[in-house]
Amino acid sequence: MKLLFVADAVHTFAPYKDTTYAMMREASRRGMAIHVCQPHHVHWQSGQGVQAWAQRLTLLDVPTPSKNQPNWYTLGDTQCLALSAYDAVLMRKDPPFDSEYFYATHLLEQAAREGAKVFNRPQALRDHSEKLALMEFAQWAPPTLVTRDAQAIRGFHQAHQDIILKPLDGMGGMGIFRVKPDGLNLGSIIEQLGHNGQQTLMVQQYQPAIAQGDKRVLLIAGEPVPYALARMPQAGEVRGNLAAGGRGVAQPLAEADLAIARALGPTLAARGLLLVGLDVIGEKLTEVNVTSPTCFREITEQTGWDVASYFIDALQAACAASS
Repeated sequence: MKLLFVADAVHTFAPYKDTTYAMMREASRRGMAIHVCQPHHVHWQSGQGVQAWAQRLTLLDVPTPSKNQPNWYTLGDTQCLALSAYDAVLMRKDPPFDSEYFYATHLLEQAAREGAKVFNRPQALRDHSEKLALMEFAQWAPPTLVTRDAQAIRGFHQAHQDIILKPLDGMGGMGIFRVKPDGLNLGSIIEQLGHNGQQTLMVQQYQPAIAQGDKRVLLIAGEPVPYALARMPQAGEVRGNLAAGGRGVAQPLAEADLAIARALGPTLAARGLLLVGLDVIGEKLTEVNVTSPTCFREITEQTGWDVASYFIDALQAACAASS
């Protein structure tokens, strides 16, 4: 198989923890050819199919590259090929889901019409904003409000007392604030985070179970990986995100995790979402992540359950099914 990863620049990867690297390593182990490009390398000219300027990536024999070890790959010459020439195209660009990401999904969707097999499905990426997608499954979520109206947020705080505010386009815990029952700094947070009513915010009831971790539950082809990564907030933090300093602890799925995963898995898989990351605090679903879900390496290293191998199995099966 020949795979194209549409992702951030390879030199920015942190392979010791990077899920895309884990996918590449497993695919390479199976003899698959790995090619890489960034979204801006994808282009479409009238009269032609969607193409990309991409490079062949060769992984060097470095079993566990460290954070400061850049020499884990080599890149071949740049070639321009139609996306339909690859056996699979994996969209692994990190958020934010901005206008450029949105345009990239349109190009990828056109490539799919031309025969390319794109994962996750471009339309599904557009349809499932990582924060807003939660609202479709509100029965599993804590009380949640999406608005840019300051008075509505104040009313939500009055009703629920202890709340979390976050921007819709954030990632890695960026821009997350907690406001306790005293309402201290609520007005200032609304103004700054919402840019004086110009940016829509998500507001949720605070979940004390965050002390036991913000769990990442992975769905692959609609099936839950049997272990979650509980991201534990460090002292003085309400955010468990690893990018915000959280500590990841792998643990078997709890009954509530399984119930949520089994309820959402078939629906999301049917929409073309091969890989999904559900965020669960306690027994409540807080986010549905579809752009570039992570935590493969942490779960595998702590439990021995090979997430990347399971994913590549699912990728191969999905490609075969769509042939």
